[in-house]
Amino acid sequence: MYCSMIKQGYPQGACEVTLNDGTTQPACRSTLKFENGQHYRLIKSMHLSRPEDYFSIYQSGCNHDCLKCHSWEFSKHHNGEWYSTDEIANACREYEQMVTLREPRERTLMYYATDSCKHCGSCILFNRRSPLCPNKISRDQIFISQGGIGPARNIVAFTGGDIACQAKFYAEISQKIKKICNNLWILLETNGYGLTPKNLTLFRKAGLDSYWLDIKAYDEHIYKKLCGTSNKTVLNSPKEILSRDFILEILTVYIPELVEIEQFEKIAQLIAELDENLPFHILAFFPQYKLKAFRSPTLTEILDTYKVVKRIGLKKVRIGNIGIIAKKEEEMKKLIRTVGPEAI
Repeated sequence: MYCSMIKQGYPQGACEVTLNDGTTQPACRSTLKFENGQHYRLIKSMHLSRPEDYFSIYQSGCNHDCLKCHSWEFSKHHNGEWYSTDEIANACREYEQMVTLREPRERTLMYYATDSCKHCGSCILFNRRSPLCPNKISRDQIFISQGGIGPARNIVAFTGGDIACQAKFYAEISQKIKKICNNLWILLETNGYGLTPKNLTLFRKAGLDSYWLDIKAYDEHIYKKLCGTSNKTVLNSPKEILSRDFILEILTVYIPELVEIEQFEKIAQLIAELDENLPFHILAFFPQYKLKAFRSPTLTEILDTYKVVKRIGLKKVRIGNIGIIAKKEEEMKKLIRTVGPEAI
């Protein structure tokens, strides 16, 4: 399978996947195939995820080689089972039967999960709402699942490894999901590398709805160090996404000594020039994979970053992985006092 990025005039990604025999192959060859008139994708698992409250399809194989990857066991290794697009669509139809919260298309994002439910479980476990409860959904819409407590939203997300550069697969599965499901929105969690104008146009025609875009760094030398690739298509993708009437949210992980406040300032400026109301997530890094020697950020570092991106003009900013930066009661109180409950 000839690299689709090279065909479009872009460099090939850092897409080598380690096979069971120790050899490597590009992700588009090792975790994707076309047989009997349809695509097959190597999938690690499919289930309702928390706190996103949507059906997540965890894909093997990726076009990035991120030092901080939290899915490296299957994104950079041949790990999972083969599913046809028919089988994936049928799994989505089964999930639709358990949906308890139907969102409009403009809320087809992770950002809006926590403004419906804080996932504390108080209403289920103690029969009373917590002081931070948004009070937007009923207790009957909330239930316990393997990943935690919350509702099930009418969204299916492709996550884990990302080969959006193989646009025909995502177009095919999007069309099948929309055909057999009544009201499921389709979200792509993506590094943005494969979101070329040509691919985005195909995704729009196929019915894909939204993107959770992980901009890992603004400066290319930092990005390449982190991911092994250029970020030119990544930084251009927000403009291209919005021009095609998709729904978009953006996240960046704060990694001390690598992705700090200066990178967030540049990314926030990029977002503000497009739409200051685009949802933006500041995620606290935790040591993982090839960055185990790096520390997590402090509460002060995250709060300083929050203040900078708000000062630039972003209206919808949330802080994620708060358990890393607010481990003590006084830290949690300071966090809420500074940013408000709506930002966590």
